[in-house]
Amino acid sequence: MQIKLPELSGSGSDAVITMWHVPAEGYVAKDDDLLEVVTDKATFDIPAPESGRLVKILKAKGEKVFPGDVLAEIEENRDR
Repeated sequence: MQIKLPELSGSGSDAVITMWHVPAEGYVAKDDDLLEVVTDKATFDIPAPESGRLVKILKAKGEKVFPGDVLAEIEENRDR
């Protein structure tokens, strides 16, 4: 499953990744914080849409990202 940056209401068009809460190959539960981004107006935690293993991080800490950009990929694991 691809993890995309959602439209962050009232924040403008771009954001910068400030932190990944889960390392590559780490496991995350649905709705746990996956990463943190900051815009010119606010800081947002982006939750995991599903439980699973974070198999690939496509955008690194410090990178500028835009709504719809694919940030990472999760291999879903419904058993966790």
